[in-house]
Amino acid sequence: MAGYRAAVAESRVADAPARKSPGVRGDLVAVGLALLLVGVAFAVGCYLNRPGSGVTLWAKAAPLYGGWRPRTGPGTVFAVLLAAGIVLWGPALASRLPWRSLLPLGYLASLAWMFALAMIDGWRGGFAGRLATPHEYLHEVSRITSVPEMLREFADRIVAHPEAWTTHVAGHPPGATLVFVWLDRLGLSGGTWAAVVCVLAGALIAVAVPVTLWALDRADAARASWPFVVLFPGAVWMAVSADGMFAGVTATGVALLACAVRWFGAGRRRAVVAALGAGVILGFGVFLSYGLLLLGTVALAVVLLGRGGRAFGLAALGALAVVAVFALAGFWWLNGYHNVVERYYEGVGGRRPYWYWVWANLACLVLAAGPAVVAGVRRLRGWGPVVALTAAALLAVVVADLSGLSKAEVERIWLPFAVWLLPATALLPPGSRRWWLAGQAVTALAVNHLVLTIW
Repeated sequence: MAGYRAAVAESRVADAPARKSPGVRGDLVAVGLALLLVGVAFAVGCYLNRPGSGVTLWAKAAPLYGGWRPRTGPGTVFAVLLAAGIVLWGPALASRLPWRSLLPLGYLASLAWMFALAMIDGWRGGFAGRLATPHEYLHEVSRITSVPEMLREFADRIVAHPEAWTTHVAGHPPGATLVFVWLDRLGLSGGTWAAVVCVLAGALIAVAVPVTLWALDRADAARASWPFVVLFPGAVWMAVSADGMFAGVTATGVALLACAVRWFGAGRRRAVVAALGAGVILGFGVFLSYGLLLLGTVALAVVLLGRGGRAFGLAALGALAVVAVFALAGFWWLNGYHNVVERYYEGVGGRRPYWYWVWANLACLVLAAGPAVVAGVRRLRGWGPVVALTAAALLAVVVADLSGLSKAEVERIWLPFAVWLLPATALLPPGSRRWWLAGQAVTALAVNHLVLTIW
């Protein structure tokens, strides 16, 4: 217990210089450079998309995956009013409300923000119909009559052939498809229920991120970043996409792991259950998307910060149990990964130019994370929970980007990483936070009203 508190004290001191440093001019310069990157990415994308260029971007609004379509919709007014309310009162509520009120409020506000953004395109186009296209998971659900058979043949149906899975099913491990199969078996079939579950799960980030910071004894940082987590620009893609669900599920796993580390330090028995639960959730996360293996950097940061060897051991045991269950059922993760890489290069992924996407992807991340995160990342100093979580997420992004398996669509695919950049907003000076929150809101509203996103 004494060792844990000593580590916490060291972390608090390490974060302090960055938290108290003014440097607003430096923040604005960093954001200006990030916006320049975004502008250049759009300009080059427009040039490459011109007729006769001979280049395949497969993204009409490159670097974003979607098409240019300025519009307003039923959710516009609600989204603007909600954003204004969070900008005006979010920081004050975050500093004053008790945790038992703040966390549920954050969850509900996050749900409202996501739903309002989705409803800019109306009920069908923005919500109920988003997961009902021929390329989505639901397209295969009615054809899966036996889950054991599906798992046994899953890897063999990834590469392109007449019986191959549809795009999103083939591009992910079977866990993602199983979620929608289970919903169907429970009688919750169709695009509406799928969208509801994805949004309900995605909004868990509004609880998981602050809880993780609290568990690492940075309740002050949790409160400071709370309104930024609620007003996350990435909500544009969380509602509605399965990747939003992936973000919420895995963030919950990380939060449980952080709680386990804290509770082991305090000698509480529930730490064992929390550590095993975290392992199971994070282990299942790897079967939702292959790239989520990289989220291990964030989990490892939590363990190192809290010196949580016991929590790590039990979490690893829980994760291995999930791997074993899938293996015994007939799906070996490495076989699936090998085949999905082959399919990726068979399709448009093999035609998209690496030289463009390797840097344009970062422009997508800027839009999904928002200018406040850029300013917060600029302030990273020393070593503490805020710095460690953000740095771990950045490392995962860099590896994913350089791999060549993330060419476009990362504003959606990298959502599980992007949410762990949000703690950096706790480093922003208190007096400037409302302005940065406004920047987050404007980013989300501009993207959602100008670009018709796909998936």
